[in-house]
Amino acid sequence: MKPKLLIARAIFPEIVEKLSNYFELEENQDDIIFSETELVARLQGKFGMLCTSSARVNTSLLSQVPSLKVVSTIAVGYDNFDLAACTKFGVMATNAPDVLNETTADFAWALMMATARRVTEAEHWLRAGHWEKWSYNAFLGADVHGTTLGILGMGRIGRAIARRARGFDMRVIYHNRSRLDPSAESEAGGAIYVDKETLLRDSDHLIVVVPYSAAAHHLIGEAELAQMKSSATLVNIARGGIVDDAALIRALQEKRIAAAGLDVFENEPRFNPGFLTLSNVVLTPHIASASQATRLAMANKAVDNLVAALEGRVPPNLLNNDVLQKTSIE
Repeated sequence: MKPKLLIARAIFPEIVEKLSNYFELEENQDDIIFSETELVARLQGKFGMLCTSSARVNTSLLSQVPSLKVVSTIAVGYDNFDLAACTKFGVMATNAPDVLNETTADFAWALMMATARRVTEAEHWLRAGHWEKWSYNAFLGADVHGTTLGILGMGRIGRAIARRARGFDMRVIYHNRSRLDPSAESEAGGAIYVDKETLLRDSDHLIVVVPYSAAAHHLIGEAELAQMKSSATLVNIARGGIVDDAALIRALQEKRIAAAGLDVFENEPRFNPGFLTLSNVVLTPHIASASQATRLAMANKAVDNLVAALEGRVPPNLLNNDVLQKTSIE
């Protein structure tokens, strides 16, 4: 008899078919976001769960689902997992890193360029029927080529973003918890390590790519925005909560920075409605990794983690290695 698995959100049919070879499935192709109470009910007797960041896996949940052995998110971010709680209850937690790096870097550039050149603002104006003639000063934006690109968080995605700057003849500066080695800096477009204050002060275009943690909450807030150029743009493709959205709205309203491009928000999808009153912000619904090939690759990686756990192997993307001391997996 196959062990039971909950697929907590809608997913590609080919992923469902692949999982059906290993598990007895409970699907959610209606894509309902389950409450904790609903998750607890559906996880009874389940070996594992395939999920996204909408599923909060914490002590409250885990204490009520003793059969659960593995949770696998199709995302790279895992701030919805309480890893200490997972370890305490002997549950392996896994994610799906790396396969989205290049796609997400592409989107960071798309968002940065749309923000700098006022693309969505101009399109909305055109669609509203206001275009009657060419004008020398219509929608004057900021150049990208030849400017300074700042990257806050120089992990794999940050380095992929930096590599793309070569074709735009940009100076690349970055701030990270630790400096990259010289060869990695060279591969990342000749990126130059600077302190956070210099990054904020010198960047013409600043892209935020740090993972979310309690320490990173409101890493960009009122004080940091005040250090940026009034002509600068800010792009956040990392996680909601890293940027203080209320402070950013005030900065955009008062033109203390020129514009922002946001793919993630605090409390998403219920984001701050103040953004909708602004013309100098580009808004997208958390789609940085949303290409067909990449989202499928992410889902397949999550499946590989589940199958490894089922077969008694260490999942390739295990997040809480300490859990191995509580399980029979070596």
